[in-house]
Amino acid sequence: MYELPLFPLNTVLFPHTPIHLHIFEERYKRMIGQCMENRQPFGVVLIQRGMEALGPAAEPHRIGTTAQIVHVQNLPQGRMNIVAMGAQRFRILSLERQAYPYLMGFVEDYPMSNPDPQEATFQGQGLREQVIRFAQILIDAGGGQIDINQLPVDSQALAYVASAMLQIPADQKQKLLSMSRADELIHRLQALYRREIALLRAMAGKGDQTQGRVFSIN
Repeated sequence: MYELPLFPLNTVLFPHTPIHLHIFEERYKRMIGQCMENRQPFGVVLIQRGMEALGPAAEPHRIGTTAQIVHVQNLPQGRMNIVAMGAQRFRILSLERQAYPYLMGFVEDYPMSNPDPQEATFQGQGLREQVIRFAQILIDAGGGQIDINQLPVDSQALAYVASAMLQIPADQKQKLLSMSRADELIHRLQALYRREIALLRAMAGKGDQTQGRVFSIN
């Protein structure tokens, strides 16, 4: 178990994927400053109840992802634009709301179980083909900015990137993030991508340009 400063947001961060944040509230300026000084990550958690503006009072989901800061743009009045990369999943054991101006969690690592690596690798090859097909449809329709050459080779990392690419509600993405087994996650993603590809093809047939469905691995 270890302490981790938490950033409750209305978005889900997956391992191996980036997040871009504009830091302007004093509590998060302090949090990010301390993370930079100590070279430590912070945790991104989806808000279950409440609003981002409530900060420590917001109730987060218990599964989140650590975020390692990789780029900082300093702005006037101490504001910052930061880019962080999702690193690993964690599970919140308890929360501390009083000692800091931001939410602090006592957490433990929550690694993905992979009981059948060969099966996960085999399924991952099929998922890769679906993700490439999905990306190509978006690119052909003029509504996608995806570099398929950056897709991870590892099947588990690919599953997380594929989860982030899906244009589905945040609560559904949280369910993907919370799944415990790699083969089950990949199997679920294959079903979701079959649906998404069919929908995109139907939209393309009606002349839609699928505007707004943009994802960058960077």
